Amino acid sequence: MTNTQANLNNNSDNLRYERGLAKLQEIDGDGGVKVVESLADIAPDFARLLIEFPFGDIYSRPGLDLRSREIAVVAALTAMGNAAPQLKVHIQGALNVGVTRTEIIEVIMQMAVYAGFPAALNGITAAREVFAMDDEKSARPPVEPRALAEAI
Repeated sequence: MTNTQANLNNNSDNLRYERGLAKLQEIDGDGGVKVVESLADIAPDFARLLIEFPFGDIYSRPGLDLRSREIAVVAALTAMGNAAPQLKVHIQGALNVGVTRTEIIEVIMQMAVYAGFPAALNGITAAREVFAMDDEKSARPPVEPRALAEAI
């Protein structure tokens, strides 16, 4: 491989990474970035792949909107039945892109038909936890900038 080819590949990978990171932040906000950061010390190459392929290549495609993609991911992770941490991240992502709680529960219930009741029950448990954390977050009063400055 020539230096020119290596540079082109590097630029392409950097664009995929930047596009993927932007898409991840659009869906998951800081939550997704924290997952990637948690991998930096043990598997930085895997963290990069996690950004480039799913978010830089797949989520960035024009064929589906983010809402539809997150519904599909919630369904798939529920059906797997063994990916609760990832399911929770994507339930929050679904909420972030406009999927309602009712729709999330309906998607999870639909998976009982194809993946079984245990997988659907695990999905409902994950949803309950995410909804509770979301409620807790929204119940906290916003900190006034002046009050924050006085506390410091």
